[in-house]
Amino acid sequence: MPKVKTHSSSKKRFSKTGTGKIKMSHAFRSHRLVSKSKKARKSHRLDAYASDANAGTIKKLIPYK
Repeated sequence: MPKVKTHSSSKKRFSKTGTGKIKMSHAFRSHRLVSKSKKARKSHRLDAYASDANAGTIKKLIPYK
């Protein structure tokens, strides 16, 4: 079976957990945090996981990660 190329931007954004879920970071977390509420800033510190609908597609993009 030939090797599959890994999608370069996806390997920087997503990672697989031990159970096979796709872990990612939240959006709207990089700048302009002063104007966001404390609740929004605090909730975005937690890990985010891709939905089951998108997980299959992401797993194809990062086959060896």
